[in-house]
Amino acid sequence: MIEASGLTKRYGATLAVDGLSFGLRPGVVTGFLGPNGSGKSTTMRLIMGLDYPDAGTVTVGGQPYRRLRWPLSEVGALLEAKTFHPGRSARGHLLALAAAGGIARSRVGEVIGMVGLETVAGKRAGTFSLGMAQRLGIAAALLGDPAILLFDEPVNGLDPEGVRWARNLMRSLAAEGRTVFVSSHLIGEMALTAERLVVIGRGRLLADTTVSELAARAGGSLEDAFFDLAGESVEFRAGDPPGPGADAPGLRPGRGRS
Repeated sequence: MIEASGLTKRYGATLAVDGLSFGLRPGVVTGFLGPNGSGKSTTMRLIMGLDYPDAGTVTVGGQPYRRLRWPLSEVGALLEAKTFHPGRSARGHLLALAAAGGIARSRVGEVIGMVGLETVAGKRAGTFSLGMAQRLGIAAALLGDPAILLFDEPVNGLDPEGVRWARNLMRSLAAEGRTVFVSSHLIGEMALTAERLVVIGRGRLLADTTVSELAARAGGSLEDAFFDLAGESVEFRAGDPPGPGADAPGLRPGRGRS
C-alpha cells in the first residue's frame, strides 16, 4: 500500500533521508521508530507530498499522493497536532474538511464520537490542550474512512488513558484490514502497539522486521535491540547527562520531532 524506494531528501547541507526503501502492507500496525532527528517526520511529509524527494520515489496505493483523486478518502494522516484554525470549533473544522473532500456531513459526528470529543465539539479548537488537539487530528485522519493511515507521534500530550485508547484504536484499525503507519520515539509504546517495525537512524534504514524478531536479537529486550542498531544515531544534547542511568536522548516525550 505504501512503497518507498531509494527515498532521499536534503535540506541544504543536511541529509535528512538517505536512500530509504521499505514497503508497508495492510492488516498490521507498522511502527516507524528512530531517535529525534532521524528523518521520521520528513519521510512522512514525503509520503504525503508535502515535500518532494531529491531522489527516489514513494507511492501510496501504487501512485504518488498528489495524483490521488480523492485523497481524504484514500489516505488519512496526523502529522501535526494543531493544524486547524484556532477560532473554529472542532465540529466546524471537520465540517470544512468534509466539504472540501466530498465527504458526507454525517461522517463528522461519527468521528467525533470515535475520538471522544462529543462534549467539546462546539468549543473553539484553539482552546484545546495538546491531548485534545491530538484527538481532533486523529478524527480528521479518520474522516474519509481511508484504507491507509499515517500518524506522527500520535500519543504526544495524551494522558495514560488516552495513550491506551490510541494504542487500541491503531490496532483495531489494522484489524479491519487497513494499513497503519505510526511514527514514534517511544520504544515501549511501539512494543505494545506495533506488529512490525521500520527502524531508521540518520535517515537510513536500520531494520525492517517484526517487533518480536527485533527484540529476539537482544534476548527479548526491544530497547536493547534498538540501541544496538541506533546507538551511533543518538546524539546527546547539551545538559543531557551521559552514561548509565541517563535518559535516552531523543527518546523522551515532548522533546521535539524528527
